[in-house]
Amino acid sequence: MSGHSKWHNIQKTKGAADAKRSAAFTKIAKEIIVAVKEGGGSGDPANNSRLATVIAKAKAANMPNDNIKRTIDKALGAGNTDNYEAVTYEGYGPGGVAVIVEALTDNRQRTAPEVRHAFDKCNGNLGAQGCVSWSFDRKGVIVIDNEEGELDEDAVMMDALDSGADDFDCSENIMEITTDPDAFNDVVKALEEKGYTFASAQVEMVPQNYIKLTEEGDLKNMNKLIDMLEDSDDVQNVWHNWENAED
Repeated sequence: MSGHSKWHNIQKTKGAADAKRSAAFTKIAKEIIVAVKEGGGSGDPANNSRLATVIAKAKAANMPNDNIKRTIDKALGAGNTDNYEAVTYEGYGPGGVAVIVEALTDNRQRTAPEVRHAFDKCNGNLGAQGCVSWSFDRKGVIVIDNEEGELDEDAVMMDALDSGADDFDCSENIMEITTDPDAFNDVVKALEEKGYTFASAQVEMVPQNYIKLTEEGDLKNMNKLIDMLEDSDDVQNVWHNWENAED
């Protein structure tokens, strides 16, 4: 399979779901606003592929349809003055872990120092653009949780591949489907039409290889770095190639 870190990011999110749900919805709403603006002002996902991608992510995160519609309406409103810029930061965490930070900000002068502080505080180093992204591949990743065992693995695999997916993997009742980013929306739509629901569905930066940390200090700092970055209102996604012991 792709070598993706599978379920660990989602497990972490699920564990803190109640505490972080509001913050997660706020970040997704920001992505929706940017998608509408960058999609030529279209609030129709059928005519705005970026918006369709964000809506898939929102639905997988259980964001209510009313919230999604309200945010699209806000983005389309004449009085909307939100002006976010996409910024990507790259660097190394403790033990040489490669880290990519994707942010949406209305003030670079606020965001950059926040991100740099997190790296410095956790024994990492913020690097130049492109210093680690070469070792990641951009892929659509769809995760189906089959904890109840109701789905047949072979049937899901065939449905996924027939829908245009590149790969399928199943481990401990967690089914992961990977796609080309350009095919992601079509695969999501096809699987939704077949009645599947997703634990996660988004375009991710998937590492080509992984690093294991064994020193207690590195483990503590890596967890702290991820938490500090994710707690930032400006940070949308944190991608890394740390293979922790729970993977």
